[in-house]
Amino acid sequence: MITLEHSAIAAGSSEAITGDMLAGLAATFAVAFVFARLTQRIRQPAVMGEIIAGLALGPSLLGLLPGDPVEALFPAQARPVLQALSQLGLVLFMFGIGYELDFARLRGAGRRVTLVSLGSMVLPLALGAGLAVLLFPLYDKSQLSTDGMLAPAIFLGAAMSITAFPVLARIIAENGMQRSRLGAMALACAAVQDFLAWCVLAVAVAVATASGPWPLARMVLETGLFLAILRYAVRPGLRRLLAPQRARAVGSPLIHAVLVTGLLVSAWATDEIGLHAVFGAFAFGASIPRRRIEERAPQVVERIEQTSLFLLPVFFTVTGLSVDIGRLGGHGLIITVAAVLVACAGKFVGAAASARLAGASGAESVTLGVLLNARGLTELVILNVGLGLGVLDNRVFSAMVVMALVTTFMTGPLLQYLGFHEGLRPAPAPRKNAENSV
Repeated sequence: MITLEHSAIAAGSSEAITGDMLAGLAATFAVAFVFARLTQRIRQPAVMGEIIAGLALGPSLLGLLPGDPVEALFPAQARPVLQALSQLGLVLFMFGIGYELDFARLRGAGRRVTLVSLGSMVLPLALGAGLAVLLFPLYDKSQLSTDGMLAPAIFLGAAMSITAFPVLARIIAENGMQRSRLGAMALACAAVQDFLAWCVLAVAVAVATASGPWPLARMVLETGLFLAILRYAVRPGLRRLLAPQRARAVGSPLIHAVLVTGLLVSAWATDEIGLHAVFGAFAFGASIPRRRIEERAPQVVERIEQTSLFLLPVFFTVTGLSVDIGRLGGHGLIITVAAVLVACAGKFVGAAASARLAGASGAESVTLGVLLNARGLTELVILNVGLGLGVLDNRVFSAMVVMALVTTFMTGPLLQYLGFHEGLRPAPAPRKNAENSV
């Protein structure tokens, strides 16, 4: 009798959680759609509207209304389910980022791409680490998982050095620059520096999670073994699976199952190692034989990417629930202003100065600095990793989210301004499928 009663209570609780989850998802998708359309009207990528929608559904805007509507719409019991969905969307998204990282684009790119990539990463990395050291006394130590400032400094430096490759690609396409030398160079530089920034981020995660020299060494060895398996076992295996002579035996359903299983297992593996799950999904996406996938079953990767786009608004909402801009306070405002200034100065000066030294014109150098300053969605991914690991407190996290929005929103208007005054105005680009861009 007691067992039946407990089962009935558990079933009722499960049904309540399901209902709360469905209501929260409905609100998330509806508000994200509205904000995405509004941002597209002001010539911003749709994903920026989805990010703002996530913030609006949290304490920063919805929480200002009476009656605690945030808790009513996203009750505590439903948030773990939403968190799980957001992490699934994030893992699928990072697989797509790794897949789109075309190393062939970097071959023969020359000295200019190398210099601009390093310059636009090293300077923001150094400035970000220095900012973390200066702001460390203002951190809420009760929210940190480490007593030292090494992990927060490395992490903030990596966060400052990132460029949102997907958002940058969308901005370049919407301004008709995808076929220009400058557009190709910006994408190549973003690919190089993002790859290096993720490597630095992996070091920061290892430092934050390892409890001593041996656990850190073990984590490095396991990560190296994981990457070696991808390079020397998984990639050749996929190439054999996708070989032309197996065309009749292998269909897209099998390829879809293999890729989804592989990315999820890779995400699980890096999570078990002690790194975040996004590293595994990213590495698996980068290890896939891209040319053969495009020849045999390009629709498979498109399906995975469409699923990630469907779930990303949930990730933005979960992020927004941790951001309360109204509670930044005086110190929080100082941190926000400092983060924006350091982020812009580091990226712009680092990219523009190194491009100028490499022989680019003044107009090209300035335009590259503006383009590579966009951070967007990739920045939010990194910030969520840092918050989960306890190397950022909520106030610094909120300030960095604002920085990501500001640096991305300013890219489009500044690009239009430079195009008008420097003779670099690009041809208008088609807006086909703009709502699906990230």
